[in-house]
Amino acid sequence: MFVTVETAARTAPAAVIVAIDGPAGTGKSSTSKAVAAKLGLGYLDTGAQYRAITWWMLTNGIDVHDATAVADASAKPVIVSGTDPAAPTIAVDGLDAAGPIRTQEVTAAVSAVSAVPEVRARITDLQRSIAAEAPRGIVVEGRDIGITVLPDADLKVFLTASPEARAARRSGELKGKDATDLAATREALIKRDAADSSRKTSPLAKADDAVEVDTTELTLEQVIECVVTLIEGAAAEKAGRVVR
Repeated sequence: MFVTVETAARTAPAAVIVAIDGPAGTGKSSTSKAVAAKLGLGYLDTGAQYRAITWWMLTNGIDVHDATAVADASAKPVIVSGTDPAAPTIAVDGLDAAGPIRTQEVTAAVSAVSAVPEVRARITDLQRSIAAEAPRGIVVEGRDIGITVLPDADLKVFLTASPEARAARRSGELKGKDATDLAATREALIKRDAADSSRKTSPLAKADDAVEVDTTELTLEQVIECVVTLIEGAAAEKAGRVVR
């Protein structure tokens, strides 16, 4: 799914930290970028950071299935994330990694790398520092934000969708040699869900205080409007607490 939005169409009345979680294909990235742009907030794709460290492992000959090797190398790459929702960036050791991290090779390896505790600790620290330094607030999207990374976020949203809808969206995002049929994409998503939900360290899960939004039957514009409304409510509530 893709949408073009005009920035600063609406503004959040108070700086807020927003956690948006959910499995692949639910519209997390498109929704997060769009609402951040609408409300003048920063945006962080945490999945890109895990893909970036995975790409670095593959590029540097690290066996991604050797947890010890991955752990030993986890502190080496320098990962820098740009938080402008209109043009988010990801760089590794000074190199633009936006394209390379989206290959099927990285997709197939990212769950294994992400499951290593040392990797998660490294990336989680990075994510928390970025969120803490966001001057106007930030929308942070991923799979363990509301529970592990930012448990005190002002708003937590958990996006869901049926496997069929998610597969259709994800297949539409793939082009050329990376394009796959719907059945294969659906099976890959289910496999990724199982790996992310069952890992011992920071599994994919919905926080008890998160608002669940099922995007299966919604257009992207409807999802965006729903989340914008939730953020505006959370920001107004935060502003009220500050005033009192």
